[in-house]
Amino acid sequence: MAQTTQVTPVILSGGSGTRLWPLSTPEKPKQFLDLFGPLSMFQLTLQRCADESIYRKPLIVGSSGHIETMQDQMMEVGATPSTIILEPCPRNTAPAIALAALAAESPSDLLLVMPSDHMIKNLPEFQSAVVTSMAIAQSGWLVTFGIEPTGPETGYGYIQQGEAIAGTTKSFSVTRFVEKPTKQNAEKMLADGGYHWNAGIFLFRADIYLAAVEKYAPEILLACQSAMAGKQMEDERCYPESEAFASAPSDSIDYAIMERAETVAVTPVNPGWSDVGSWDALFDISNKDDQSNVIIGQALTIGSTSNLIHSHDLEITVFGVDDLIIVSNENKVMILPRGQSQNVKKIAQKLEEEG
Repeated sequence: MAQTTQVTPVILSGGSGTRLWPLSTPEKPKQFLDLFGPLSMFQLTLQRCADESIYRKPLIVGSSGHIETMQDQMMEVGATPSTIILEPCPRNTAPAIALAALAAESPSDLLLVMPSDHMIKNLPEFQSAVVTSMAIAQSGWLVTFGIEPTGPETGYGYIQQGEAIAGTTKSFSVTRFVEKPTKQNAEKMLADGGYHWNAGIFLFRADIYLAAVEKYAPEILLACQSAMAGKQMEDERCYPESEAFASAPSDSIDYAIMERAETVAVTPVNPGWSDVGSWDALFDISNKDDQSNVIIGQALTIGSTSNLIHSHDLEITVFGVDDLIIVSNENKVMILPRGQSQNVKKIAQKLEEEG
């Protein structure tokens, strides 16, 4: 098999989540928000793969509705993509990654697939895991990166590791993928050991992934091949043919491929990862003041502890309150107890129904 010494980052940027409402909206979803400071998570993801000794120019898969935001934010951090594939409609991750694999310069290219809305604090640890996984990915394994659990989290899927892969000291065959568990099952997995959170980050050859799609989800491959055969190019922007792509079944890479394929490996890593999937998750990973408050934007707290306050538009003042999430965006303000941010989606849905 042909060998490569560089990796093509594939940055998935098509999400439009509502779990960080009222800041995250369909027009500007969470990957484009500056939740931690001056840079968005999309920009931080671009910077994560800026080391030219490891990475080629990134290949971005996103929504055609976000192209201006993407281009503005890429310009701000000086990132130059090789291609921006603009999905005409959402079809989940398995088709999105198939488009990227079909757009790769060479079938033997290694693709590092990353969501654009995750946080990784320990970049050297992450880069080390990528570099040590390149050899097995080159030899035909579909590699996923398993995050070392810090507790019995029920909001993530889990990966159970099997035997160590010959010739490596850090990668293992995957015994099984586990759906988001109950707390009891999560506690048992942590006690048993050998289980990792599924971060949705992958490393594999373009041709190996396409062969797996052909075997396990042939309708996805046919639709994506047809969409790319009829694509339109404008500079680095790639517009797959819309009707063909819309015919692809909507399925995640986990369900369509990883849970069914035979040569699936996991490389455990502990890079300070979070999917920032809720306001509570943002509170957990953010820096706190001396009263354990997380304040982003304009706020004054007096006699108040363990609150998350996020505001750019309003100056928020609180006195004598604890354990609240307070978020403002333009003319919208949301207040709820910490620990209840899983209900934000219900708020957004209710407002949409009434609107």
